Amino acid sequence: MSRTVLAIDIGSTKVCAIIAQIDDHQQINITGTGTVKAYGLKRGSITNIDLASKSIKLAVEDAKRISGDEIYSAVVSISGAYTKSINSSGIVNIQSKEINLSEIERVMKTSSYNANIPTDYEILHALPYNFRVDEQDFIEDPLGMNASRLEVKTHIITTQKSNLNNLKKAVNAAGIEVESVVLNGYASSISTLNSDEKELGVVVIDMGSSTSNIIIHSGNSIKYNDFLGVGSNHITNDLSKALHTPITIAENVKLNYCSLTEPLNDLIELPEIGDTDKTKEVSLDIVNTVVFARVEETLMILAQFVEQSGLKDQIGAGIVLTGGFSRMDGIRDLAMATFDSHSVRLARPKEMNGAFKNLKEPEYASAIGLLMYMASSYTKYEIDVNGKVRHPKERLREETIIRNLKTTTQVEDSITLATNDLGNNNQKLPIVDVTKTKKPDEVSLYGKFMSWATQVF
Repeated sequence: MSRTVLAIDIGSTKVCAIIAQIDDHQQINITGTGTVKAYGLKRGSITNIDLASKSIKLAVEDAKRISGDEIYSAVVSISGAYTKSINSSGIVNIQSKEINLSEIERVMKTSSYNANIPTDYEILHALPYNFRVDEQDFIEDPLGMNASRLEVKTHIITTQKSNLNNLKKAVNAAGIEVESVVLNGYASSISTLNSDEKELGVVVIDMGSSTSNIIIHSGNSIKYNDFLGVGSNHITNDLSKALHTPITIAENVKLNYCSLTEPLNDLIELPEIGDTDKTKEVSLDIVNTVVFARVEETLMILAQFVEQSGLKDQIGAGIVLTGGFSRMDGIRDLAMATFDSHSVRLARPKEMNGAFKNLKEPEYASAIGLLMYMASSYTKYEIDVNGKVRHPKERLREETIIRNLKTTTQVEDSITLATNDLGNNNQKLPIVDVTKTKKPDEVSLYGKFMSWATQVF
């Protein structure tokens, strides 16, 4: 039974809404998308709830118009701007000597309880990266194992409550309920990484227009995340100042002429700030020098993050760059030189059925990752923003409950209809002579019927 999901990626310069169908096999089919310019946002965070909600509403309406589906709840991305991360651990005894889902949920919640989380912060994700069963370490999945003790180490990502509440208010004001919230860097890693990279250890950097989000994934889960408030818009501002030209012109220069590898001495003609009728000639060599300095500085800061994480020796798969900033010509070679010659891969999000052409670009990695998160591509047994422990069997359990509810409702509706028909026709239920001798099978059948009827009515 397929279900309809809505993903809303809220960035600094654009809001992207995607509607998709997810079938029983967790296959995703995109049916509609809408992308609009973001207002009321700065560095991925809400600065004006009213303006932000209007941007969100426009994007969602565009997606609905294309899809034809009506949906009023969504999974939403959140910037890493106001997040803090801590590591924690938990341990529980296994009374039944066999680990079941309730025991895993208990150890995960114990780990969250043991974490020293500031009062003005709230858990966004609690991600297990190492389960330990008795004396056996690095267990991938403890479910069903025999044990007397279960331990877990977790990486907990928290965000300011005010930041999370403002995000929810903006989405709610657009007429959409927030079903779940996912860190945008986490979503980008879901849509760009393969299993080998996760196992070997990898750094994922989502380089956007105003921010750069970095996560380090090793083994089962994320072990580190951080945020840098620098993106491609800073290059535009640098060019505008250095060339003394309007920001819109500087943006066009960045998109059409910038390269980090090919030094050019060609001249271009640009208008000046304050007097667009007056133009001047500028060498592309000056343009590329300004751009190179900013990109190199950004990559060097991100390289320092990796160094400070203490996980540098665990990134066997190297660096993965995604996001719109990563499309700049020559950035891969510069990144390789900056990150101590680690291998660098430029990543686009995984392709989906029905994916629109623009959604295949790296700037949509986070949006596609949100859909994949809803299709069970999350970290197994993580605690989400709603305090729910997520695992692959949760969907099966929910679908079983729904089927049972539907079956019960159908039975009740049938009985109600039959009763109404009898009443409308002035008929009475047949009187059964219980004194009449019955065969054992008949007694059993009659008893079951009366017991069922009594419970229903």
